[in-house]
Amino acid sequence: MTVDQAGPDMATSPEGERATPDALDSLGRWTLRPGVSVTVLPHGVHLRGWITSVTLEGGAGLPVLWGRLAEALAGDGGAELARAAVAGSPLRAALVTVIGQLHDHDLLVERPAGEKGDAAGPWLGAVADRPEEAAAALIRSRVRALAARPDGPLARAAAQALDRAGVRAATAEAADLPDGQVLLVAAGPGEPSPFAAEQDVEDRAVVVGLRPGVGFVTPVGSTRQARADADGLADRLRRWEALGGAEHPGLPALLASSAAQRLICAVAGLRDPSAEAGDARLIPGLPAALVAEREPLRGEYRTWAGPVLVDADRVRQRADVRTLTEALARIPVLTDRLAGVLDEPDPGALPQLPAALVRSSVEGDILVSGSARADLARLEAVCRAAELLLGKEDAGPVVGAGAVHARGRALRQAGAVQQQDTRSGDTGPFGGAAPVPWSPEPGRHPQALHWWSVLVRRLGVDADVTVSRLDAGGGGPVSHAQVRALGRTATGGVLGTAVEASADDAVAFAALSAVVRVQAAADASHARHLVTPSGAVASLARPEATAPWEDAGWTTAWLAESAAREPELQEALAALTGWSPQPWEPPADAHADVRALWSALRQCGFSVLSARPGHRTHPTLTEGSR
Repeated sequence: MTVDQAGPDMATSPEGERATPDALDSLGRWTLRPGVSVTVLPHGVHLRGWITSVTLEGGAGLPVLWGRLAEALAGDGGAELARAAVAGSPLRAALVTVIGQLHDHDLLVERPAGEKGDAAGPWLGAVADRPEEAAAALIRSRVRALAARPDGPLARAAAQALDRAGVRAATAEAADLPDGQVLLVAAGPGEPSPFAAEQDVEDRAVVVGLRPGVGFVTPVGSTRQARADADGLADRLRRWEALGGAEHPGLPALLASSAAQRLICAVAGLRDPSAEAGDARLIPGLPAALVAEREPLRGEYRTWAGPVLVDADRVRQRADVRTLTEALARIPVLTDRLAGVLDEPDPGALPQLPAALVRSSVEGDILVSGSARADLARLEAVCRAAELLLGKEDAGPVVGAGAVHARGRALRQAGAVQQQDTRSGDTGPFGGAAPVPWSPEPGRHPQALHWWSVLVRRLGVDADVTVSRLDAGGGGPVSHAQVRALGRTATGGVLGTAVEASADDAVAFAALSAVVRVQAAADASHARHLVTPSGAVASLARPEATAPWEDAGWTTAWLAESAAREPELQEALAALTGWSPQPWEPPADAHADVRALWSALRQCGFSVLSARPGHRTHPTLTEGSR
């Protein structure tokens, strides 16, 4: 900032006397944090702290002003400076402004009280809000390193790391811990002993694990939570163990020191080290685990959606995903290479035009997903892969990025089945389907015309489309479109279907689905599962605002239009089918992997709803379309 922007002293009476103390009067309580670096500029000064920095600019006198302030911070606390800077003067206003910026950027820390001076040490002085309180908490704490082999290299390294930080640590044997894991537990005076068999849920614990070629450090939590996280991480990382070869000597030290740092920060009331990393991939509100690898030696914090939730901050309900940006940020958590529960969708060598295709693996089978954009295709691929793993029956669950997206996907699938029943003569309590004439003529929606043109002109598919209006018994409009290839083709008869609020939307998504199917048949014929797009994603992809030039021919504007019709469409589909999706949970006898996936989805803000019984959706490429 520019010091010239400083205003007059607000704490000045009309008579020129200060009515209230200002920042210069209280400067004696503060000193510059240890480790702050100062670079004097020709017309200013630049300060760099642990994680913040600020550049102050002004006239040629600002470096001199900073020199006087720095002397005060290092010496008498500014008593002489406060007397020299008269209340209401430009000098005092400039000093107050600079001091305010130092506070705003966390570059000042309270002076230590008492005769011991800097008992907190330079590290706590550099990072803690109240270094003396943090140091006292560390002195009072009792830390134990529990392991099946307390004389092993990992346990010794952890105890040494704690000792170097000034925290006394003792090692002890815990026969129930797996080999290669060390449990670090901290307890304060009057709390249950860390050696007790049953730990209090309010203790602070972290587990560090080392396996051949890979290791981990759990988030800090209660003993039960830390051990549950350790079991989950060990299970996820088992397939990445590098059997054979000498262990890197730096891996145990990296893991043990990281575990000690996490526990020390928790005891001292400091931010967790993962928060210091500044990694945008980490999801706020979710814990992070450190995962380290031997080749090359490195450690990274990764958002951890563990399968077992014990602590109150882990059990609480997570907010649903509401935007496409939020959904896309959580996909890397679910598909993390080391700690995830799903395979990551990847374009690879698949074509990205006219439709964008991505592929992933589901239990050894290839899944291909396509949409108008690659990000939308990735989201649909993740949702469908999760559905396949959660339930292999016809009436498996429906997964979506939040409740609105999941409900839209489930109701569209049920509406498509209702159309099938109508064609077979089973209309139920509602009327049948009324044909709606549609042809690619001027005046139709640009997206419907675009994708139909791509299908029949660019890809050269001889196709026809039939559109019908489903009677929702007085509800909003529901249109069904089906694109069918004429004659014998490699993809079968029906190329794409869609259930949307308007005839043009239904044709647009049905034609887009047909384009995806034709491209997948040509470029990914080995795929077992195919995922085609629908308008359910519009509720997520709707932008806050569109550019003036983005008309209905742009995908963003089209999705915004579809999102506006989504609430009425979902109400109409619920009336049409006589069914409303309900939250789905794994049965009691479900496999542990199923429960782990369901838990991870919920923690990431995804919704899992029940599907309407008695139908199949998303046919495989080998099965053809319904």
